[in-house]
Amino acid sequence: MFRLMAEPAVATEAPALPADNIILLENVTWADFRRILQMRGDRPVPRLTYLEGVLELMRPSRPHEAIKSMIGRFVEAWCTENGVEITPYGSWTLENEDADRAAEPDECYVIGDVDEPERCDFAIEVVWSSGGINKLEVYRRLQVREVWFWKKGRIDVHVLRGDRYVAVEASELLPGIDLVLLASFARRQPMTRAVKEYRAALRGGSR
Repeated sequence: MFRLMAEPAVATEAPALPADNIILLENVTWADFRRILQMRGDRPVPRLTYLEGVLELMRPSRPHEAIKSMIGRFVEAWCTENGVEITPYGSWTLENEDADRAAEPDECYVIGDVDEPERCDFAIEVVWSSGGINKLEVYRRLQVREVWFWKKGRIDVHVLRGDRYVAVEASELLPGIDLVLLASFARRQPMTRAVKEYRAALRGGSR
């Protein structure tokens, strides 16, 4: 029998803004998780994270979705400007039954020309509301090489070293990307103008 573990989360960015709706269920088997995944089908929500019998169901808020999409567009713009081959996979369901873990990133990418990747190279997570499963513990056993967390206007990077993540100052998969610059554009609108301005900044123009 499932049991509710937590009340819906509250926004950490500003109380007046909408929060993500996060619900945690415990005593969820892997078979339960798979059934819930199938029932949801191709719908984008709720976004699911599973860790050793605990299931997180998240309905991201509008600001959460806007920020993750903007960060993704800037990553793609940077890669285009710097000749880095990259493919977006959105909220690809990453799962490992043996590890008893699964995650659906806000955004994720595969670097290089890979026809049928088994997993993404790096994932992006927006931390907009408090609460929820420890995502690094999930990604650790899923062998995602690098995870970025956006929180309160800052992007922090964690790189997988053996069997644990280490916080680092800069991306190792996208060496040279200025994450302070990128984060400064994350909440600008509209997207089309923001991307043009970001690309101009990359080429040495004004911010």
